[in-house]
Amino acid sequence: MNIHAPKPATLKPATPKQASPLIDPFGRAITYVRVSVTDRCDFRCVYCMSEDMNFLPKGDLLTLEELDRLCSAFVVRGTRKLRITGGEPLVRRDIMKLFQGLSRHLDSGALEELTVTTNGSQLARFAKELAACGVKRINVSLDTLDEAKFRAVTRWGDLSKVMAGLDAAQAAGLDVKINAVALAGVNEDEFPSMVRWAHGRGMDLTFIEVMPLGDIDAARVDQYLPLNRVQAQLAEVFSLEGSDYQTGGPARYVRVKETGGRIGFITPLTHNFCESCNRVRVTCTGTLYMCLGQEDAADLRTPLRASESDDLLNAEIERAILRKPKGHDFIIDRTSSTPAVGRHMSVTGG
Repeated sequence: MNIHAPKPATLKPATPKQASPLIDPFGRAITYVRVSVTDRCDFRCVYCMSEDMNFLPKGDLLTLEELDRLCSAFVVRGTRKLRITGGEPLVRRDIMKLFQGLSRHLDSGALEELTVTTNGSQLARFAKELAACGVKRINVSLDTLDEAKFRAVTRWGDLSKVMAGLDAAQAAGLDVKINAVALAGVNEDEFPSMVRWAHGRGMDLTFIEVMPLGDIDAARVDQYLPLNRVQAQLAEVFSLEGSDYQTGGPARYVRVKETGGRIGFITPLTHNFCESCNRVRVTCTGTLYMCLGQEDAADLRTPLRASESDDLLNAEIERAILRKPKGHDFIIDRTSSTPAVGRHMSVTGG
């Protein structure tokens, strides 16, 4: 199947009727699915990838039509939020066709939110189209406001392109949240200034602990910065107030009295957030991971391609959700150089 030829009809099939929701063994309804559309990226962030990555052959990836069908199968089973991820999702050829197709679920009311996590490098090009497809909120990964540090962290990223992308996103009416990985000795001196900058532009800022996924060209134990230290540092500068704000993800939020904005903290290591997990991840090859921090997975590509009916696909999804674990086992220490999970974050989906 040639995904590069214009085939709008194949990406806008009729929306099927809702079926029974997906419930895991611990009674958690699976309502949030993160779908990677590519393992490729135009950056090589030091905590995410090695500099010389071996990417998947393009023939291994699901086509855009297959991605639409897979996402739709989850929507039928109660998924209310779809997040498109990568790698960098906006480098996937013809990616807007997928957003255009999935927008029908927003129009029908079956889906509450269609969103994307991006490094921002392609936003100047795609922001208006994303908004036209019904995307209202996006996450932009940005770890530093210093041009030299940015180039060092991303290895060859251009900060000016990301800033132009943020301008375009906000001009298109998109609500932007900034995600920043806390890196010891790299960006920890910038956190207060990043808060002021983000809140000054009306953007929330979420800090994330570095996660032990995949072999990279650095020691994660040296990168790791506990977010309880980050929050304590910020509390010396700002008045932080408790907040019950939720986005459907794992972040816990506080409100900054001085700015009126919010700071989120995603702490897979210092504060396990698994008890309320409503999420699963699907890779660009159709592999379903029920937990980011576990290796157990299900092959959805085979049943997807075995039949035009979704019966086999739905049966495999159901079996997989019944194996969803209670939580992950992330740990970073100096006694082992082996990552907790061997696959890179770009493979699983950010």
